[in-house]
Amino acid sequence: MDSILILTIALGLAALIFAFAKAAWIRKQEAGTERMQEIARFIREGAMAFLGREYRVLAIFAVAVAILLALAYWNSETSHPLVAVSFLIGASCSALAGFFGMSTATRANVRTANAARTGLPKALQVAFSGGTVMGMTVVGLGILGLSVLFLVYRNIFQPGLEAADLNMSRMLAVISGFSLGASSIALFARVGGGIYTKAADVGADLVGKVEAGIPEDDPRNPAVIADLVGDNVGDIAGMGADLFESYVGAIVGTMVLGIFYGFDLIILPLVLAGVGIIASILGTFAVRTKEGGNPQTALNTGTFGAGILMLVLSYPIIQYFVPQTANFQFGGVLENPGTLKPLTALGIFLATVAGLAAGIAIGLITEYYTSESRGPARKLAKQSETGAATNIIAGLGLGMFSTALPVIAIAIAIVASYSFAGLYGIAIAALGMLSTTGIQLAIDAYGPVADNSGGIAEMAELPKEVRSRTDKLDAVGNTTAAIGKGFAIASAALTALALFSAFQVAAGIREIDVTNPFVIAGLFIGGLMPFFFSSLAMRAVGEAAFDMIAEVRHQFKTIPGLMEGTAKADYARCVSISTGAALKRMVVPGLLAVVVPVIFGFWDKQALGGLLAGVTVTGVLMAIFMANAGGAWDNAKKYIEAGHLGGKGSPTHKAAVVGDTVGDPFKDTAGPSLNILIKLMSVVSLVIAPLIR
Repeated sequence: MDSILILTIALGLAALIFAFAKAAWIRKQEAGTERMQEIARFIREGAMAFLGREYRVLAIFAVAVAILLALAYWNSETSHPLVAVSFLIGASCSALAGFFGMSTATRANVRTANAARTGLPKALQVAFSGGTVMGMTVVGLGILGLSVLFLVYRNIFQPGLEAADLNMSRMLAVISGFSLGASSIALFARVGGGIYTKAADVGADLVGKVEAGIPEDDPRNPAVIADLVGDNVGDIAGMGADLFESYVGAIVGTMVLGIFYGFDLIILPLVLAGVGIIASILGTFAVRTKEGGNPQTALNTGTFGAGILMLVLSYPIIQYFVPQTANFQFGGVLENPGTLKPLTALGIFLATVAGLAAGIAIGLITEYYTSESRGPARKLAKQSETGAATNIIAGLGLGMFSTALPVIAIAIAIVASYSFAGLYGIAIAALGMLSTTGIQLAIDAYGPVADNSGGIAEMAELPKEVRSRTDKLDAVGNTTAAIGKGFAIASAALTALALFSAFQVAAGIREIDVTNPFVIAGLFIGGLMPFFFSSLAMRAVGEAAFDMIAEVRHQFKTIPGLMEGTAKADYARCVSISTGAALKRMVVPGLLAVVVPVIFGFWDKQALGGLLAGVTVTGVLMAIFMANAGGAWDNAKKYIEAGHLGGKGSPTHKAAVVGDTVGDPFKDTAGPSLNILIKLMSVVSLVIAPLIR
């Protein structure tokens, strides 16, 4: 079986080599005029400086947690102090993915703007290549890290190939530390990046567009560089860490549940994820367009092509690992949780299909509710004609209403995957959604690169046809970002359920009685967590935006010639405000997700089960509501800016801008962070399970 692990290691390396090749190609492209390069340098220096300061803070946190883990499991018979090593490696891989992805994105943005001077096809190619580096780095490091740890720990723990093996159980408990490291970094990166980008965005929009009446990304606006930096730290590094954590969590959750069926079903999720890398790489070659073509069509071709290829390849692989019915086994520390069933290759495959189908369905539903070419966002734009209040009321109503169909899709996927393959099927359904993360994240990360390119084109005063091309790329990027958030939420729900089930197994909980007062208490506190967590994130954005708005107003008033365009704004001051606010205010929400499950776990493990159930249900609903409301507000504004309902500068436009600023922390700070919150709490519970068993 070591040969299979060597194969998955090779596939992880292949993803990294492909990412490095794309990064090298991007570096060779022309970076444009001196003014374009100067603006890009401001963005790059701001983004990398923030990431460096953020990682220094997180390094202290990671070392402290690693020491606590090593001490907690020093004499454990069900785990091992090496869980601390797994934690540090998981955290390091997540940080590396963010670093490499953002480093390339801040080079691709100016090269995309320059490519747009000659045509749309080349601009799309450069922007998508920038996103591809992020996507392939995430899946490459995820597979590589897990496979290498599995191979090393096999030689240390020397488990048998039977399911009922104590050493195998200990080894998987240690490997789960990798997922904890990834989740911890992801939450801080998402919250910190979200606070940074939205403080800058809200400040730039409210003072620049509404008060001063100047265009978006106007070089006279002091917050514009901070806004462009924020696109990278929030939607590149933050989103990358988010999906790295989802990807790893889905694989680890499936591996833990596979322990009841033997080595083949423990190793299967690694192999399927490796095959997803091949499908993603091949899918990237399908992303092409012609001058005047629709970039959305090109991106959809790559995404759906990779998904179809993954389905074609997955069934024979599953059949190889499960040639006959896989029956569950018990012994040692393993007891029947009462929810297992025999597995077949067809059942596992159908569960994979159910997960992938639910992910696509939720992506399409999200696109319907948020796209500027669809009815809901256009109706929301119409509501802006009577002011900001009606725009905000309509946006809140749209977000709430939009939770129905995605939740129904998730519920159907859960029931279908369970009926096909039990708890293992739910976990494999989550992996099915995330199997082509390489190209899904590439398309997600493409959006901020395209957005940055438009900002650079505006600030460098390039011809209107250049900005027209970058706007076309950016409009598609907004839709792909909304679809990506839909995928992330759906995968978070299934991954959290898989991790929850793995926690039950590891903690020896056969069932959770909802009439138990401890469980009810856990349910209520769990249901509260997304609201309390979101309030901290939203307040952080509001307070940071307050400081940003004051600074922008101050510069408009005190820098002679700034509004006339004869003087330069102090961009560095606004970058500093966003950086300080993000680093200061990301700590409490991040610690909350780690500390609360530990407190509940040592109080009562049944209560911890209730806590996880509560946070999963309300977290998923809140995440969908926030992501869709924020996306619709954003695209309603863009619909008006395209010349409808009075166009830019009209009272309708100003009302829509206010709605968009409300939606910004919804869709880019609190909403996406909730995906990580529910998974991180489940991973923390899984890691401490051997201590509370």
